[in-house]
Amino acid sequence: MKEAAGEANMTVVTIILIGIIVAVVTPIINSMMTSTEKKACCMNNGGTWENGGCVGASSECEE
Repeated sequence: MKEAAGEANMTVVTIILIGIIVAVVTPIINSMMTSTEKKACCMNNGGTWENGGCVGASSECEE
């Protein structure tokens, strides 16, 4: 009976850890995707990405 309780506790701990990891990683990935989208839009419009901004693009990308 102790082994079954231990496995149940380990399952709960695993689920909680997965939830914490997802909560931390999701904003990081969203930020990276947004940044990549802005850079790609800038480069597609003939600009270059310098110092966190688009330089020389023919038109502005929607933000």
